[in-house]
Amino acid sequence: MTTLPRPTTTLTADDARRIVLRAQGLLGAPDRRAGVRGVLRRLGAVQLDTISVLARSHELVPYARLGAVGRRTVEAAYWTDTHAFEYWSHAACLLPIEEWPYFAFRRRAYRDRPHWHHELPDGVYDQVVKQLRAEGPLTATELGGAKKTNDWWDWSGTKVAVERALMYGEVVCVERRGWKRVYDLAERAVPAALLHDEPDDTECLRRLVRLAGEALGVGTRADIADYHRLKGEQVDSVIADSGLVPVEVEGWAKPAWADPAALAAPPRGRHRTTLLSPFDSLIWERARTERIFGFTHRLEAYVPKPKRVHGYFAMPVLAGGRLVGRVDPARQGRTLVARQVTLDGPKAVPAVARALAEAASWVDCTDVRVERMDPPELREPLTSELAVLLG
Repeated sequence: MTTLPRPTTTLTADDARRIVLRAQGLLGAPDRRAGVRGVLRRLGAVQLDTISVLARSHELVPYARLGAVGRRTVEAAYWTDTHAFEYWSHAACLLPIEEWPYFAFRRRAYRDRPHWHHELPDGVYDQVVKQLRAEGPLTATELGGAKKTNDWWDWSGTKVAVERALMYGEVVCVERRGWKRVYDLAERAVPAALLHDEPDDTECLRRLVRLAGEALGVGTRADIADYHRLKGEQVDSVIADSGLVPVEVEGWAKPAWADPAALAAPPRGRHRTTLLSPFDSLIWERARTERIFGFTHRLEAYVPKPKRVHGYFAMPVLAGGRLVGRVDPARQGRTLVARQVTLDGPKAVPAVARALAEAASWVDCTDVRVERMDPPELREPLTSELAVLLG
């Protein structure tokens, strides 16, 4: 067993919180020159999800860091000139194309996987690859059909084959059309220098652990493992050689590791005030969010409506480096509807009003309507602030 060095740096809880915010691009001046592409590189992974309320999660993530960047600009930044590829990381994620080689360990594991949920009919895999070579890029529907029935899990043989090819790395998603994946052969879509770079498992893990540490700023073993959904023992096998350094964080029960660059300069600058997607990498791990921000958040989209506390797609509000409340949004025409707003107290009102007004402008809404409010006595102060901001 590798003997790990003892921490020589101790961080206060506030130090750690600010380091995390800066690492995630939410403290300091936004890098508008690098834009959406820079956000993707900085975070290393942007989670995808089918839910679209104000916008889809992969649009909300750069919005939270850059402000009202155009939604077409967001999509173009991901897909133009093969800047990104889709793969399994923290979940289904957009990943910087430069990191293609370091997911080789996962592609190999999928190729060696003995059992799959869906059966792959004989000959279909080769037929799909042949068709893509001749006609691609194509959606699953264009390849011959995505489903056998309307049930979402009842994939056709074609869909099973092309998704298997994606997991193996023979096929990639080159764009989304109406949320449908558009597939093409990796040999055409991935730059040759990256396509043929196959580092061994240890090198892949070392790179992903380092990237996770840089994106987190500071994190426990579990935090680092969760970022790209590695196993704890995989992190253990490479962390001593990853370039991350051990630290102690006040109030954290577990040992932590930090990006040395994050420790080199105190995090300073303006805090972003914004609504956050529940799938934002700042908050996607509940235990970490509670530890850093003292804020418990749960996505309730899959909770039966009568049991929801904060709403279908409650978005935490970040202000002053803290999570100060939640907004469950919807849209009706050109009105942003705050179906439920939950605030920690009256001090949160101005920040939540700013976050709502900016989000409304971004999605081309001219008005904001507040429905349910908790606590109810803050409804009038919030609507008054909104009236001033919306003019």
